[in-house]
Amino acid sequence: MKKLIYSIALLSVVFGCKTPQSINKTTEDRTVVNLDLVNIKEDRVKVTVDPGKFTTSEVTFHLPKTVPGTYSIDNYGKFIDNFKAIDYLGAELLVVKTDDNSWKIENSANLDKITYLVNDTFDIDGEKGVFSPTGTNIDVNKNMLLNLHGFVGYFDELKEKPYQLIVNRPNDLFGSTSLKLSESVNLEKIPNSRKDIYLAQRYFDIVDNPIMYSKPDTTYVNVEGIKVLLSVYSPNKVHTAKSIKPQIETMIAAQKRFLGKIDNTANYLILLYLADPSKLDAKGFGALEHHTSTVVVLPETMPLETLNAAMKDVVSHEFFHILTPLNVHAEEIHYFNYNNPKMSQHLWMYEGVTEYFANLFQINQGLIDNQDFYKRVSSQIESSKNYNDSLSFTYMSKNVLDAPYKDEYYNVYQKGALIGMALDLRLRELSKGEMGILDLMKKLSEKYGKNKPFKDDQLIPTIVSLTYPEIQNFFDTYVIGSTPIPYDQFLAKVGITFATEETPTSYFLNGQVPYIDGDPENMELFFRKGISLNSFLTQLGVKNGDVIKEVNGTEYTIQNVYDLVMGSQSWNEGDDITMLLERNDEEIMLTGKITAPTTKKTTITEMDLPATDTRVKLRTAWLKN
Repeated sequence: MKKLIYSIALLSVVFGCKTPQSINKTTEDRTVVNLDLVNIKEDRVKVTVDPGKFTTSEVTFHLPKTVPGTYSIDNYGKFIDNFKAIDYLGAELLVVKTDDNSWKIENSANLDKITYLVNDTFDIDGEKGVFSPTGTNIDVNKNMLLNLHGFVGYFDELKEKPYQLIVNRPNDLFGSTSLKLSESVNLEKIPNSRKDIYLAQRYFDIVDNPIMYSKPDTTYVNVEGIKVLLSVYSPNKVHTAKSIKPQIETMIAAQKRFLGKIDNTANYLILLYLADPSKLDAKGFGALEHHTSTVVVLPETMPLETLNAAMKDVVSHEFFHILTPLNVHAEEIHYFNYNNPKMSQHLWMYEGVTEYFANLFQINQGLIDNQDFYKRVSSQIESSKNYNDSLSFTYMSKNVLDAPYKDEYYNVYQKGALIGMALDLRLRELSKGEMGILDLMKKLSEKYGKNKPFKDDQLIPTIVSLTYPEIQNFFDTYVIGSTPIPYDQFLAKVGITFATEETPTSYFLNGQVPYIDGDPENMELFFRKGISLNSFLTQLGVKNGDVIKEVNGTEYTIQNVYDLVMGSQSWNEGDDITMLLERNDEEIMLTGKITAPTTKKTTITEMDLPATDTRVKLRTAWLKN
């Protein structure tokens, strides 16, 4: 998953065992699920589930509490209304809702089917905290974004059994998905409608294959032995699949060349949903990966050049997930418990190494130059300092769903990527340039693979056995241990040095990193915790965590944050400034003068060394081999 800061991402434009009960089913039996996209009432989709015959007195049906790749608790059962269990005579059975996501059904031997209504997340204020690329959209006769974990649930006893998904949909809405379509036929007695029938081997395959129904705007990219379908929904027709295709083509080709023979993915799907910020729509921007597809949500107002840049960074990250965790992952992920999740300790690899590759391949394939790459590394170093740099990364990862560790999650894209870089440099040093982290991932892919998970505590010993004994000390010190990584020492091995200087910044943005964020539940803006504020904010008296109520007499929330950030670009030094904030449940008024904001920035530059220097040769092996 690649998650952009909530709402503020828009500004950068201008810039995630029950014991089986005995059941009387054969391997040919399927759980049959019907989604009715034709007869939508009050913006809710009716779902019918036929599980076959049970022989037990009670069973429990679940919607997921969380799903792989999100690293957050989302409780999709909260979007379910009017849940009913129907027996073979058409009467309702007794149902007890045991938690947000679970319904216990009594007398289940007589259960014929269950029905319920699903609300989507996009048109709910704040989306109840659900990250948009993991959410759902129901826009009648226009768009249905079906992250199926928001629509389809499971019985524990049947989770590993086949599913048949039947989608009734209008004739002019076509589904884009990696899920196997077995049949599409006209619906009897309902004109201008069709029935799409999909097959899945188990519940995981339902969750792993989102579907987007919309009027078709698609294109294929065929490069380097892979066929990529790009499906775009732009409500105001601002962007099209055709306009985005050249960037996707260039990016995927470069990624495939970078990976070499490491991957055998022949088909891939990109679902791009472009949100309209002028109405109640998706607000969380980024993407969520799946084995052969990714869901991307970005603001429709992005200019094409900026959209292409965002797609390059976000989609390349998701595509590299075909390495990890999709091909290299722990048992905690392979046998994922959707309602009592056990997290793996290796987010440094799943998200960190993936993010590192999303940057490294661009310098490796000539999409950016050396200095652009160093700027990205510098930015990650600076951003990582806003988190606890003396925290065991494996311990944080194992406990990422719980406070206080969940507040450290975003660091997986910062320090996690830097762990990948430092490990890469150490491997290059030990092998005299012959082996890097991509070579390691190739070895891990060969040893494990999509259907062979590793035991969580055995990954690091395996990595050591595949590389060098000294790598154990690297992990003990910087990943399992709590020692901050001395980046200057690692980069000096490849002839790169650090310098710190005071540089200009914006009032509310440091490049593309915002000083403020928004709470989707109450629409409030606040200054982010754990981040170094610029000189202007510090001098004015702002503290991390302060909630913004008014600036110069104007009230601000998530809904008009764009006005605040854009308006600040016209501020003049020396003018008066007032800022009404809420701090520890008390309102305070800050007053002062507007000053030019600056921040300390680490710059990374290459040493002036002869081409024959071993550090230069090692740098070439690192960036270009």
